[in-house]
Amino acid sequence: MDGGNDEGRTGIRFREVWRAALPVGVAAAAALFAGGSVDLVHRHQREANKKHDAEAAAADTTPAAPRAVVGVTRAGTALTVRDARTGNALGLPVAAPGGRRFHQVAGDGDAYVVASSGAGKITFQRLELAADGRPESLTEIPAATISGTAAPWSDLAVSADGDRIAYVTYKGVRARIDVVSARTGTRKTWTTGHSARVSSLSWAGDTLAFVWSPVRRAGGTYTEVRHELRTLDTGGAAGDLKASKAVTSLPKGTTSAVLTPDGKTVAAGVVAHSAASVQAYSAATGAPAKAVWKQRLKGRITGLDTGEKGKLLITGSDGRLYAEGAGTLPGTDLADAAW
Repeated sequence: MDGGNDEGRTGIRFREVWRAALPVGVAAAAALFAGGSVDLVHRHQREANKKHDAEAAAADTTPAAPRAVVGVTRAGTALTVRDARTGNALGLPVAAPGGRRFHQVAGDGDAYVVASSGAGKITFQRLELAADGRPESLTEIPAATISGTAAPWSDLAVSADGDRIAYVTYKGVRARIDVVSARTGTRKTWTTGHSARVSSLSWAGDTLAFVWSPVRRAGGTYTEVRHELRTLDTGGAAGDLKASKAVTSLPKGTTSAVLTPDGKTVAAGVVAHSAASVQAYSAATGAPAKAVWKQRLKGRITGLDTGEKGKLLITGSDGRLYAEGAGTLPGTDLADAAW
């Protein structure tokens, strides 16, 4: 916002004039008075407008939505960047490294971290965008490498400082969470002996939240029997996922939930009667707070992503992405997306 202009004070000095010139002097003084009055009115209007603009700016504390959505194509061969409001492509697709396939993408506040799989290991790359939102560079994160193979249930989350990368791999239907430092490569691992899906990874400081969904096999397929949001203190010792703590059981129709960056609120995606909503819960008590988003949706909410502005990107089974505060985007060609 522009600052105020410096204006000097105008002093009008009246001098003694010839009596013969008195009418002219009176007329001139009247003109100066009228001009000064108009200028004074305009000055007050400008100051009032500036004050109004400043108050409006101070009152509008709602964070703006991110401008770009980064998606992984279903084949895993490329990344695509789209305008969050129009869905238009921003630049050309970014190809996956040779011999590898992209699987998941997550924002780290300043850029995006992408997980790729190949040759029995998971590696990570950082995607930087230019000021106009177009892809600028894709660079390897050499320290961050974990063994394993990406699965359809694998998931990814990056801490706000961009250092800690959490990733889920599976041995059969038993999950493993690895947390690896992008700077040093230091790694911690948590495993479980139970058959369950671990999804919706999200960070709040040192706390890693996830949705725990035990599965039951019936007719050759696995069915998730319940959904529970749990938290894991990654500053503690690695080991068994039973060290995590239950926050709240999620209601029927809810499969995705994330913890807000401040760790105070859980945002859960709920679908009932063809209507989708994101319901807020207290992370301390598990009590429901309020619905923060609603949308007609034929299907399920299959993913939630919290952008660096605190806004949600909702993935629907109808093949669309719902960007909170921005637009509705096509997503049928994407396996994963983040903003």
